[in-house]
Amino acid sequence: MNPRQLKTFLAVIRHKNLTRAAAEVNLAQSSLSDQIQALEEELGVELFLRSRQGVALTPAGAALKAYAEEILALNDEAKAAVYAAAGRSEQSIILGTLETIAAERLAPWLSLFRRQNPGLGLKLKVGGSGELRAQLQHGSIDVAFTFDRGEQDERVATRRISIEPLVLITGRDSLTCRPESLAALSAMPFVTTETGCIYRHLFDIAFAEAGLPAPPIVAQADSIATIIKLVASGPGYGLVPRLAISPAAARSDVVELSWPGEPPTASLVMMWRRRRVQPPALALLLQSASDELSPVRPADARLRHAG
Repeated sequence: MNPRQLKTFLAVIRHKNLTRAAAEVNLAQSSLSDQIQALEEELGVELFLRSRQGVALTPAGAALKAYAEEILALNDEAKAAVYAAAGRSEQSIILGTLETIAAERLAPWLSLFRRQNPGLGLKLKVGGSGELRAQLQHGSIDVAFTFDRGEQDERVATRRISIEPLVLITGRDSLTCRPESLAALSAMPFVTTETGCIYRHLFDIAFAEAGLPAPPIVAQADSIATIIKLVASGPGYGLVPRLAISPAAARSDVVELSWPGEPPTASLVMMWRRRRVQPPALALLLQSASDELSPVRPADARLRHAG
């Protein structure tokens, strides 16, 4: 098993389609099929079941997946260690994050970090929380900044940056009811992101921890910015990270309501793959993030409070 074959194998898993996997790894589909076939012949088992709907892992393929990821990660570590010993350490880092975090928390810090380290290349990718975790696992990003789901993975190191408050918002023009209890709030209409998104997870947890059913959802959006716009127009309430609402505060079209009970929070974390040898550039960035990304103070981004 060589790294090229394993990268191809993992690309097929991600896409569940040979054509799209071939495009990712820059191979003709016939060459990709040849690599998978050679890997299956070497192991003496079928790794995928082929059908008109695409490809699916066999139990043998599922067993290989974690080892393939680990082998490729170790291959990257070995290169990093050799380059470091030879004084040729890679001086670039790829970060992945959610759009809201990129705009409201990372932009000022990354600007400072670039000024302090002008010779270090930075690339920022924006994506969903599940996408970021997958990219971290297969090495297409070096570090991810997201909200913590509480999931454990021994291959990934996690460091909390800050505790971010979540705030209850409603449209200024539709402000008619201030819920007096969580039970009352759980009957109110809400706008949320779709199931699977980290923001939807935070929304569900806020009510589950209070022992209450989730409120009725009247609209679903693809981003926090869209949620704020929809809430401003009146269809329901929203529960969003405070760090996301400063643009709305400037428009004064949404207001923050008091949360009945202990206000919910979310942990902003950075995650990176554990390695035997940490690339110097990544170690520098992780230290800078720990030093410079302090928690948001209430005065930093607060809406006009409505009760």
